[in-house]
Amino acid sequence: MKISITDFGAIGDGITLNTEAIKKAITACELGNGGTVVVPSGRYVTGPIQLVSNMTFEVQAGAVILFTDDFQAYPPVKTRWSGYECFAFTPLLFGNNLENVTICGQGTFDGQGQAWWKIANKLKEGKSFANDRTMEIRKANEEMLPGIETNILEWETQFLRPPLCQLIDCQQVTIEGVTLQNSPFWNTHLVYCDHVSVRGVTINNPADSPNGDGLDIDSSRNVRIIDCHFDVGDDCLCLKSGINEDGRRVAIPTENIVVTNCTMARGHGGIVFGSESSGGIKNVTVSNCVFIGTDRGIRFKTNRARGSYIKSIMISNIYMENVFCPIAINSFYRYGVDENDPSMNVLEAIDVTEKTPIIKDIHISHIIAKNVRAAAAFIYGLPEMPIQRLNLSHLSIEMTKDPNEQGGEPDMVKETILRAGDGMFIRFVDDLIMTDVTVETRQGPALTIKNGKELELHQVRMKERHANTPVVELENSQGVFLEGAQFFREKETFVKMDEKMMSQLITPYL
Repeated sequence: MKISITDFGAIGDGITLNTEAIKKAITACELGNGGTVVVPSGRYVTGPIQLVSNMTFEVQAGAVILFTDDFQAYPPVKTRWSGYECFAFTPLLFGNNLENVTICGQGTFDGQGQAWWKIANKLKEGKSFANDRTMEIRKANEEMLPGIETNILEWETQFLRPPLCQLIDCQQVTIEGVTLQNSPFWNTHLVYCDHVSVRGVTINNPADSPNGDGLDIDSSRNVRIIDCHFDVGDDCLCLKSGINEDGRRVAIPTENIVVTNCTMARGHGGIVFGSESSGGIKNVTVSNCVFIGTDRGIRFKTNRARGSYIKSIMISNIYMENVFCPIAINSFYRYGVDENDPSMNVLEAIDVTEKTPIIKDIHISHIIAKNVRAAAAFIYGLPEMPIQRLNLSHLSIEMTKDPNEQGGEPDMVKETILRAGDGMFIRFVDDLIMTDVTVETRQGPALTIKNGKELELHQVRMKERHANTPVVELENSQGVFLEGAQFFREKETFVKMDEKMMSQLITPYL
């Protein structure tokens, strides 16, 4: 059964508010035990849309759904917002506890997020905001607010902006062909979902849209993301599973995820793990993707408040260009933490507890990155919980040669660290294997490792050597095995380390 929203009075003139007409069409579909609701060509203004089970929502070519920017149209609803189960503004396109839901077509969902972004940017400037809806949200969340210590700006005002599309606790979901753009907050957010296919979707947010994530897979499983394009204002494709105590309480991991044949233009990261990872993230493969102009390419971020794990990840066949940092693995991520807790940022080891995050069993291979602006890689574990079993192989990374490049932060760690055309920096890692890795820097070594254990370096190269600069620099590390043709030819100057480490170095060439 196919039902057109125009049969219920919808007018695609870009002016008329069609909330009730769309609602009536969806209700008719539900009463008929399922079917397809069709949005024909036209520009349809509407408030929030609530989907139902056994429904296909088809937005045809030439059709644009424009969500009103009237905040009052979005009453509080129970959701997960930035990792917390709480109340927030109703998502624009929303479904909860559904089965067999398809969103498809060649049309567009436009969140008209400018009004929302304007308030968010004012909050960043230290200004405040309140209206009837934020007061309702505050009242609904009043029991949980005293227990949350965070530097997320929106918590103070409770201006908890909605995603453009959010599905919660849904099964057998398909999103195909559509364009989703200009979201007030994250663009598309899948929470507690199972068996999801996202194919041929375009997700756009302006580069300066605050928190303008593309697609967030949150405590969901069995998800396939294929042939999609992202051009957004924050992380392009992000895997999450709740934040801190609340995420550990829910304890639902994101698992069994496949990402392939996708393109990412701009954004803070191409494929991102965390930082809301307190329910765990595991069993993920990413392949055959292109990242152009993203700040980071492959990005892991967590901290001492998150706990849980990110593990069993395989990433391969990625081409990157004009990125800040191709590979960033960061256990000291400084955003979303209690700034009054000194343990978040101390460099010394602290006790391992349920708050201690684990990153392990990460395999990254066959990566080409050109014109990299900050660092070839930035990998920073915790002294009490180093990154474990990291395998980097078949990497070719060319740093910018522009003498005027100012670079920036490879990732947001406890202190501000700036790099511009530098090599790979690795600290606090245990059981690292690097094979066939070429890094051409603008300045400095190809590879610097501090506080590492059990390091196997096979064929690490920097063909364009800088005067008085080693290819590899090691500090306070142990269990080092080093081999390779360039090392064999240039071993007197290839590696820099103290005498104790040199006496313990394992190599077939000495």
